[in-house]
Amino acid sequence: MVVCLPDTQDDTPSIPIKLTRVGVKGVKKLLQLERTNKRPIILLPTFDAFVDLPNDQKGVHMSRNPEAISEVLESVAKDPTADIESLCAKIVEKMMTKHEYAKRVEISMTTDFMFMKRSPVTKNKTQEMSKLIAKSVGFRDEDGNIKIRKSIGAEVIGMTVCPCAQESVRESNKNELLKFLDEETTQKVLDTVTFASHNQRGIGTLLVEVPEDKKVKAEDLIDIIEKSMSSPVCELLKRPDENATVMNAHKNPVFVEDCVRNMMEKVAKKYADLPDNTLITARQENEESIHRHNAYAEKVTTMGELKSELNIQ
Repeated sequence: MVVCLPDTQDDTPSIPIKLTRVGVKGVKKLLQLERTNKRPIILLPTFDAFVDLPNDQKGVHMSRNPEAISEVLESVAKDPTADIESLCAKIVEKMMTKHEYAKRVEISMTTDFMFMKRSPVTKNKTQEMSKLIAKSVGFRDEDGNIKIRKSIGAEVIGMTVCPCAQESVRESNKNELLKFLDEETTQKVLDTVTFASHNQRGIGTLLVEVPEDKKVKAEDLIDIIEKSMSSPVCELLKRPDENATVMNAHKNPVFVEDCVRNMMEKVAKKYADLPDNTLITARQENEESIHRHNAYAEKVTTMGELKSELNIQ
């Protein structure tokens, strides 16, 4: 026999203040996405799910958030056309139904994602790890109409080389070379040799909003992030690969600011057909090797604003 228990969440709070986000964090689920003529992708995503809370309700029905996540995962797991940003949008839609008092619902998902690549010289196959990010936000207007916006993104580790330190090393070496070489020969040496600098492990993040009739591939975002730094990194590197990685990185020194600008330019060119109101976020954090602090840069903009800045039609 099921006992009917009181629902205290629906009580009136003693302090009538509206809350912006209430919900659950760190909900882990097993997700298997089927793919046509390919092995399924197995993911272990972590979800954060929130709703806003009106000032006349004491609490949210907390169990409805993981309940909505589970219901959606079961329904889309066998759909070979499913993508994680649409999955999040479906969870938001389900939560909107379960939390009829909510005007705003938000779900975010992160998961490790393994992809294959080859080392730069020996072409050995290597498994590389990145993070996939998906986010969806739902809004309910006064007439009860619901609008949902979804985004897909990735976080990737790469390598950056400091241009400032490299230029100072180059200048020091130039002065030393001029002690026993003429200016023409010295310039030839400077144009030939790759100079040292300090390195950083770079963590690039790119998040792009996806309209209903458009498609943005996470693999493309991973590629954009990697190519926006001095060099990609690789889990498996033999000596020729190590040499190529270091040499290529030092031939392409970039500041943390350059990485964000590179990502934005590549996104604007790759996805120029996205609507002008498409929201784009790029972040770069460089873990410094000669400082105890990290360097950070970020840009949040719309596709229209970005194309205007870059003079892209």
